[in-house]
This record gives sequence, structure tokens and C-alpha cells, in this order.
Amino acid sequence: MTANDTVPSAEQIALLPYRPCVGVMLVNAEGRVFVGQRRDWPEPAWQMPQGGIDEGEPAREAALRELEEETGVSRDLVRIEHETAGWIPYDLPLEIVNKRWKGRFRGQEQKWFLMRFLGTDDQVNIETAEPEFSVWRWADPKDLVPGIVPFKREVYARVLDELGDLI
Repeated sequence: MTANDTVPSAEQIALLPYRPCVGVMLVNAEGRVFVGQRRDWPEPAWQMPQGGIDEGEPAREAALRELEEETGVSRDLVRIEHETAGWIPYDLPLEIVNKRWKGRFRGQEQKWFLMRFLGTDDQVNIETAEPEFSVWRWADPKDLVPGIVPFKREVYARVLDELGDLI
């Protein structure tokens, strides 16, 4: 299936695998969480850093790499404090499946990491080589779920259920 194909059926999508991915809940000293406004989304869509795992890459290394690629925050500025016990999947809406990742995946299966930010705000730089975010801010954890695109809200709720008490 390619981006030029028609919208696949629900049955076709159900046969696709999930893309392996990591997510980072970056928390500052005040207990607030980093969120960025996605550049590629037409309406407000604040999200935590996340991204795909490269072939053979450990999830923990992928999380540190993605964090730096999306926020400019290097590994020496964070402490990994916890990770989700398992992988949390989500499905893309039918109309998006063939527009993301060339239609090869039904959604993502994510391992999330809680990281403590040890740096200062001036060490955050979203103007990276391939910018993902147009702006960023520190958010109250209770604002995470309502601020994300609807199809990822259950993932964020599960991440908060598992990691929220550790913030």
C-alpha cells in the first residue's frame, strides 16, 4: 500500500503491524511536563517527544536519541527514572494510515520513559535539524490528555496512570 492508494479498509489495516516507537515524558524540577506543538498538524496538537526505534536499537537508546533530535536536550541533561512496564499501542484513524509511514503500519506500539530534566530552559532547542515542534512549553500533567490529538488520548491516559505518580 502506498500513499497514492485509496483509503484501506478496516480489515486491511488490521493486518498491518505496529511501528515500534518510544515516548519521553520529560519532567522539570517543578513537576511540569515538556510538550511541543506539532508543526505538521493543522489544529492545536501538543505532544511529548516520541519517535521510531531504528533496527537493532535498544528502546532506551532510541528514547535518548529522539529526545535530543526533537528538543536539543542531550543525554547528560536528563536522568531516566522509570519506564512503562509494557508497550502501549494505538491505531491511526483510517484516513491517516496510508499518509503516515507509506501505509506500512496501522499505528504505533510505544515504550515510554520518564526522564527528569536536569538542565535549564535555555538548553532546550526545538530548532533542530528536522524540527518537529513550532513552540514548546512546560505543562501541568492534568493538561496532557486534553491537549493531544484524539486518537492518542488513551495512550497519554495510560502513560499518566503508570508514570504520573512518579512525577
